[in-house]
Amino acid sequence: MCNGTIMDKLISFSFPLMLTSILQLMFNAVDIIVVGRFSGSQSLAAVGSTTALINIFTNLFIGISLGANVLAARYYAAGRDKEMSEAVHTAIFLALISGLIMAVVGVGASRFALTLMGTPDDVIDLSVLYMRIYFMGMPFFMLYNYGAAILRAVGDTKRPLFYLIAAGLANVVLDLLLVIVIPLNVAGVAVGTVASQMVSCILVLRCLYRTEGSYQLRFSRLTIKSEHLKMIFQVGVPAGIQSTVINFSNALLQSSVNSFGSTAMAGYTAADNIIGFLYSAVNAVTQACMSFTSQNYSVGKPKRMDRVLVNCIILTVSVSAAMGIGAYAFGGQLLKIYTSEADVIRCGLEVLSITTVPYFLCGIMDLFPGAMRGMGHSGVPMILSVIGTVGTRIVWVYLLFPHHRSLYFLFISYPASWILTIIMQAVCFYFVRKQCRMEMHILGGE
Repeated sequence: MCNGTIMDKLISFSFPLMLTSILQLMFNAVDIIVVGRFSGSQSLAAVGSTTALINIFTNLFIGISLGANVLAARYYAAGRDKEMSEAVHTAIFLALISGLIMAVVGVGASRFALTLMGTPDDVIDLSVLYMRIYFMGMPFFMLYNYGAAILRAVGDTKRPLFYLIAAGLANVVLDLLLVIVIPLNVAGVAVGTVASQMVSCILVLRCLYRTEGSYQLRFSRLTIKSEHLKMIFQVGVPAGIQSTVINFSNALLQSSVNSFGSTAMAGYTAADNIIGFLYSAVNAVTQACMSFTSQNYSVGKPKRMDRVLVNCIILTVSVSAAMGIGAYAFGGQLLKIYTSEADVIRCGLEVLSITTVPYFLCGIMDLFPGAMRGMGHSGVPMILSVIGTVGTRIVWVYLLFPHHRSLYFLFISYPASWILTIIMQAVCFYFVRKQCRMEMHILGGE
């Protein structure tokens, strides 16, 4: 990451990560496709209504895993083996604790949260059932994500991909078995997802256990080292809060969609899953930007950090524009994978028509905070993202949407919030980069 050409290394790092993220998203996509095809639109709406809530509950801890990624990348690039080992064991123990906490909170608060969102009476019982079973797998989900973050920090994005291929195949088989052969409806797809998450968790922990490198895992050494935990939290907590609050704004949009009824909910569920694949692609580039920036920051190469960001912008615009145009052009055909009901497809197309083509803006919006997190600055980017995305969407939902009630108008809030946030993040990045270059010059860097 610290020497030679950049774009080829970014692609080599990002592409397996894109596939990994897409496969992880397929856990939910397979659930949606199977219930939409074999259990009807109410079951499809029930599974979809939980997505925003699940993200609110989980993204704080998933965001903290970014802190583990940044810290491990710094130690690995600097050859600090002792600190690297301590950081790994702290991160994995933190993942286990957070997974157990999420399981308890998710199971206990599911019905209350879904009721608060205005989930319709005809789907809420199925939504609660799906959400409770899903949250029972949180320890597996968290351990996989933190383990994969450590592997990405040392430049390994291929093995997490292979592990998710195995888990994804298990998920497909179990979903089909537990919905078609054994008609358990939403409970079946939830059980299949939890079981597949357990598979990916076991494989990534086995990989860390068997490695001979500084990131080797030994369960007897699991502990919390306060100095490493503080550094993980310094980067990860703002990132987690940002993601959680942004998903809170998505939950507000979900509540507005709920007001149109279960057909609109089902259409949004399918469209949102397609949009999720676009996000997986741009997020992979953001992860690469953060890891490359972190390693180059640790060895004092500010000019290379600038080149990393420029190359990441080119890559994310190219990938997201191609995928966004494709999703827009073939939206009807893609939605038919999820459902055969014409009204549901019509609602899904309304959402896709305004969110897919400009999705490259979302990729650019995320790159600036990713680069700043790689330099150890996470607080201010978090605040700006919350103001830009959440603030815009709250104003849209409560002040503008009541006067123009349509799914199309509701989701114009997406590109509007992306543009505003990009402007603020770019200004913030200018000052952060200036400060970091001065620090590196004092320390004798490039």
